[in-house]
Amino acid sequence: MTEALFSAASLAMLDEACSGVLILGEGLERDEFLSSRLTRAEVGRLLLIIARLMDGLPAEASRRLPEIDWTGWSLLTRTLPDQGPASDDTLWFALTSLVPATLMWLRLYRQREPALFAFAG
Repeated sequence: MTEALFSAASLAMLDEACSGVLILGEGLERDEFLSSRLTRAEVGRLLLIIARLMDGLPAEASRRLPEIDWTGWSLLTRTLPDQGPASDDTLWFALTSLVPATLMWLRLYRQREPALFAFAG
């Protein structure tokens, strides 16, 4: 039961953090995003939260969510703390590709496997 609750809580936080990233980056072009210190910093903070949540999910949760790009999130955790052009590319890729795909899969899984997202044991 504890693992199920942990997964449900983590998945809810993932959904919220992914939504936050998309809201912050909505309508921004790459140059606008990268030149906005506040937006860039907040997106980076949320991305680290997402990556750490993904890393902390029980193995069963990741097996039940196979379409999520677990490797991409793992790489993001290692690449994001770096500064410079590599970090720019990582942030932009996460904002425009990794986060939207993850959020789409989370919402699809919520419909197909509601038990995974349920807080009740």
